[in-house]
Amino acid sequence: MGTEQIQSVSFDGKTLHILDQTKLPALKQFLQITTIEHCWQAIKELKVRGAPAIGIAAAYGLFLGVRDVCSSATFDEFDHVFQEKSDYLASSRPTAVNLFWALKRMRARLMAEKGHSIEDLKAKLLQEAHAIKAEDEEVCRSIGLHGLSLLHDGMTILTHCNAGGIATAKYGTALAPVYLAKEHGWNVKVFADETRPLLQGSRLTAWELQEAGIDVTLITDSMAAFVMAKGWVQAVIVGCDRVAANGDVANKIGTYGLALLAKAHQIPFYVAAPMSTIDMETASGAHIPIEERDAREIINGFGVPTAPADVKVFNPAFDVTPNELITAIITEKGIVRQPYQESLIELFKEKSENSMPQYGNSEEGNQHVTA
Repeated sequence: MGTEQIQSVSFDGKTLHILDQTKLPALKQFLQITTIEHCWQAIKELKVRGAPAIGIAAAYGLFLGVRDVCSSATFDEFDHVFQEKSDYLASSRPTAVNLFWALKRMRARLMAEKGHSIEDLKAKLLQEAHAIKAEDEEVCRSIGLHGLSLLHDGMTILTHCNAGGIATAKYGTALAPVYLAKEHGWNVKVFADETRPLLQGSRLTAWELQEAGIDVTLITDSMAAFVMAKGWVQAVIVGCDRVAANGDVANKIGTYGLALLAKAHQIPFYVAAPMSTIDMETASGAHIPIEERDAREIINGFGVPTAPADVKVFNPAFDVTPNELITAIITEKGIVRQPYQESLIELFKEKSENSMPQYGNSEEGNQHVTA
């Protein structure tokens, strides 16, 4: 058992290296991506997954898409190619707002550098992709420190899907407080939901927590109520793919049911969300597009027939958890609670320099909520 976190996305100047999460846990294999088409495929096929990691990969992928534009091109010609490639990448995953956030940020950098040579523009775009990755690592650490204030030594949390280090630049979102707890010498245990139908909890979360030397117990999704009823879970922490302006949250399918179970058992339900995942332009969860995936993921998952081949299948990748079921949303700038419609607006008004919280003050909540 190892004790190190894996870097799931990196760029060496020529090649984008992506940990192929579809091969885990059997094989730790890195894809060598040199074209935007391969990047699109990696995002679409969940080889890279987790909202922040998708955003990082998309930023590098967009650079790959424009790096071969002729240096004699005009800015308008370069911009045309840039927008075409950006739209192409945007078609890979419609729900993860970080994908669109990263693409918009790359475009903003392009427009800010208008007037430079084509080669300079390429260099500036690569610089921006590097910045997105570096900032995500700091964001995740800040989420971890804020989230740590909600935990205490010796407690057990339950998580769903994978919102760990391999879904981000480092630390993860939902798992960031767990990694920070380990750094501080705490004994925090984790129940990991298996997460049907693609088993991100068993293939990814259980794997990376074991790699980091953290006490993890794998359960199927249908066992969550049982372990809650036993009193074995003191908090639920999940990541998310999008937070609407009213605090509704889209996350991996099964999250909504887990939130209902947490409420029934009076267990706090926390959502870890980087600011880039909060979409203030989407009024509520009803307006979040929900990706529907191939029926084969359910009836022929991992190549093994598990249902009649011609049975009708409904396979949404995400569900929406209503804001009233969410105890708090943990961001890099602080922790927000109800009413989310107002507190999220206030959160965006705050200065980016936010002091780190004290941790371990209480079993169920923190004392530093400012928004």
